Amino acid sequence: MLQIGDAAPDFEVKDQNGAPVKMSQFRGKKVVLYFYPKDDTPGCTAQACNLRDNYDALLAQGYVVLGVSVDDEKSHQKFIQKFELPFPLLADTEHEIVEKYGVWQEKSMYGRKYMGTMRYTFVIDEEGKIEDIITKVDTKNHTAQLLK
Repeated sequence: MLQIGDAAPDFEVKDQNGAPVKMSQFRGKKVVLYFYPKDDTPGCTAQACNLRDNYDALLAQGYVVLGVSVDDEKSHQKFIQKFELPFPLLADTEHEIVEKYGVWQEKSMYGRKYMGTMRYTFVIDEEGKIEDIITKVDTKNHTAQLLK
C-alpha cells in the first residue's frame, strides 16, 4: 500500500474523450486523484456531485480533480453529461491505475466476495508526492475532507 510521502505512481490512460492523460503532466500542480467503484451509482454520484458543487473552491486552492474508475469512456461520457461534471474521468479499463495505487481489492457484498475498486482519494502535491490518502470517504461531504 502506498504511504504519505511516497512518489505518486505515473500512468497513462485515456479520459472520457479518448485523450491520453499522464500523472506526470500535472507536475507543478496539486492533484485530487479520486477512485470510485462505478459510474452513476448512488454513492459515486453523491461523491462526484459534491466535488462538482465545490469545484470552484477546489480550483481556488490550486487543485486539479481527476476521477478514476474501471468503466469505459462511453460510460464516463454519459456520467459526465448526466450530472454536468466539470472534471475529467479516467477510463482505467485495463486496471493500470487501480493496481498501481493499490485500490483494486477484495470486497464483499451480501456474503459474496469479488474484486473491485475501493473508494480512496489520493492528494498529490506539486512535486508528485502523496500528501494525503483518504480511505474513509464521506461521499456527501468529500470536498470538506479535502479542504480541511
